[in-house]
Amino acid sequence: MKETFARIFAVVLILGGTFTIGFAWWFGRLDSITLHARMPEAGGWMPGDLTIAINQPLRLRLTSDDVMHGFAIGQSGQPAVDVKPGEIADITLNFDQPGTYTFYCTRWCGANHWRMRGTITVTGDAPEQTVTPPLYAQLGLDIDAPREAETVSEEQPSALRGRKLFDQLSITNLPTYLSPDYYRSHSPEQAWQDLRDDPELGSYSDQQLWNAVAYIWGSNTTPEALSIARELYAQNCAACHGESGGGDGVFSGEQVNIQDEAGGMSSGHQIVSPADFTNPEQILSAAPALLQGKIIRGGMGTGMPMWGVIFTEDQTWALVSYLYTFQFEEVPK
Repeated sequence: MKETFARIFAVVLILGGTFTIGFAWWFGRLDSITLHARMPEAGGWMPGDLTIAINQPLRLRLTSDDVMHGFAIGQSGQPAVDVKPGEIADITLNFDQPGTYTFYCTRWCGANHWRMRGTITVTGDAPEQTVTPPLYAQLGLDIDAPREAETVSEEQPSALRGRKLFDQLSITNLPTYLSPDYYRSHSPEQAWQDLRDDPELGSYSDQQLWNAVAYIWGSNTTPEALSIARELYAQNCAACHGESGGGDGVFSGEQVNIQDEAGGMSSGHQIVSPADFTNPEQILSAAPALLQGKIIRGGMGTGMPMWGVIFTEDQTWALVSYLYTFQFEEVPK
């Protein structure tokens, strides 16, 4: 009798455990959201707008309905997740700060790839924060105004030669020229003109002063920042601006589809030719603050996306410093 009871009890335990595991599994499925990735022309992320309470886990089941996509959260250290056709990738996200977070596709899937963005609204109370305007706004720069440098170097400026020159100098304004504030608020052409007008530098040639400008720009970044920026550029910018910065990326001449006010997609908008970072007239006339403004806000009506919701501030400044490497050689290590 005791043996029979023990066997029945064991069966009940096994069945109960199976039911509990099954219930938890189904509860987990019901408590998750299936997020479909489709090429932008077919709708992009579906659903594209999610809402979650602060500190509440957000369980997502990611799948692609067409080609390979990638999923990542902007301004986050969360690693990107590949979203493969016909497969499910389960992830759980946690947000400890309220606000609106942007998720985006990390795999190039066509000319409209950068339009594959969605938002996660995290609700909850938070201390009021003071928002500091970006530097270009503080300086009153019109980032949409056409610019072209009137003075450029006859040969590619060398940061290495510029460093050797600065090692010889003991001029009054040296700390100012090398400061981050000066670098970010002045274009290379403006810096060259300031050096040219400095009475203590009258004996130096124009080319020597261009080398000095290259050194100022090189001294305001680091090899680590340039390495990060090089990867970001390859992943997010090269398809339009080209691997070598010449504005000749594989999607530089494509047409894009624009979302209209009703939420539909209209086709036929031609991307404005991407900036050519190898053109000295273009890049030497642009201050770092202006380039950062272009990155974070995007280019109105040009096809240049807004990256301010994707990249951190440090990443935007690193990208800016990388763009100047298409002009200045031998950045000092």
